[in-house]
Amino acid sequence: MKHFVLGIALTLATPAFAQQTLEQRVAAKLAEAPTGTRFGLVVADDTGREIVAINPDGRFIPASNTKVYTTAAAFANLPGINQPDAIGGAAVRLEGDDVVLEGRGDARLSSADDCTVDCLATLADAVAAKTRQVRNIVGDDTIFPDQRWGPGMSWNNIPSSSGTGASALTLDDNELKLTVSPAKAGEAAKVELWPYFGVDNQARTVAGAETELSWDRDPNGKQLRITGTIGADAKPRTWKLGIDDPADYAAWRLKVLLEARGVKVKGNASARHRPLRPQDDPEYREKKGLPLVRFEPTQQVLARLTPPPLAEDLKHINKVSQNLHAELALRRVASLRGSGSIADGMAQVEKVLETAGVPRTAWDFSDGSGMSSYNRVSPRGSVLLLRWVAAQPWGAQFRDTLPIGGVDGTLARRFKGTPLEGKIFAKTGTLNATNALAGYFTGASGKTYIFAFYANDVPQDASATKYMDDALNIVAAGN
Repeated sequence: MKHFVLGIALTLATPAFAQQTLEQRVAAKLAEAPTGTRFGLVVADDTGREIVAINPDGRFIPASNTKVYTTAAAFANLPGINQPDAIGGAAVRLEGDDVVLEGRGDARLSSADDCTVDCLATLADAVAAKTRQVRNIVGDDTIFPDQRWGPGMSWNNIPSSSGTGASALTLDDNELKLTVSPAKAGEAAKVELWPYFGVDNQARTVAGAETELSWDRDPNGKQLRITGTIGADAKPRTWKLGIDDPADYAAWRLKVLLEARGVKVKGNASARHRPLRPQDDPEYREKKGLPLVRFEPTQQVLARLTPPPLAEDLKHINKVSQNLHAELALRRVASLRGSGSIADGMAQVEKVLETAGVPRTAWDFSDGSGMSSYNRVSPRGSVLLLRWVAAQPWGAQFRDTLPIGGVDGTLARRFKGTPLEGKIFAKTGTLNATNALAGYFTGASGKTYIFAFYANDVPQDASATKYMDDALNIVAAGN
């Protein structure tokens, strides 16, 4: 930290630097970024006075900064978020000889062996206590329409954990762990993966430690291809794989758990979805004069789970930038006054932004997580939202969901050794050619500032975060 502060002090002491305005100093720092990078920045004090405004009304891809908007809408709309989640927990029931596992929007259902809260095993126990033989296992996610991916998400992200499908029936973050380990040189690599996916293992073990492995899976396919080589002396490599049909996966896992409890399953595991309809769009309903048709969860169940408070998940979303949980938060907001569709979620986000005084030209969204390349925000619009959020009764709680520079979450390694370590609270965003950061920081004067910072068109294999962080430290040092 001493070296950084000394560097700032020496820079401030030069006559040329002293003659520059704060905005000019920031612009000079950003000019050092890779050629072609496009920046937008607004920094304002708590009265709304802007002290830096660089391309303030430009429209930028926000990447995971989108989660600021999604979680703000959740805080503003969802009741009882600090109480146990009595609405979103999964349930299990019998339909004749079939077992139906019903999702209600909770993002945290787990089938892990060490699960203690919100556990699929609890529902399996309830079925096993009722019957020793069933026919089919059905994963039912019909409380939300079947929109597993938002428009504008890159198809190549789908097989990864960043792009796993969203569903009202979510289990284990809709991820599978893949581990590839070396065998003897010349032999096929060892693969560990639950048998939900088939595996075409073409990876070989070679002498030494050098490893070049790759894997791929077609969207909506269940066959995983593993290629390349792993060194006989190398450590195992692990990945988290996305799941395209979460309800199908959850039904498959419940079948495994039931069979482990001695329940005979005569049929198969499958999913039950609700197709997206035109009337799931609020603009269509208004244009046609159609009433909203809600899809309510079944009340007669064998067992129902009550997950922890939703506020805990909103904090998880922003701290670690959890895409799937953000998508489900948007759908929870959508189901409160709509059908659970992305369009209904966007309608609720728009109402929040209207209340906050954010112009309609300052944003466009196609999802709740920021994986969509269609999303756009302006720095000034984001600052208007964040200033409004800070004035809400839940504003302090919202701020607590944000990563802290040099301390935790996605900012744990940024701002260390700088004046902003522990003094900046902000949501990150990273996508192809995009870096983003928006939130709050405490300046050298002790005053709180609100900011939104976006970099788009960043050249391939480059990053703008260093220049953004340096620029913010320049602003903080002078205020």
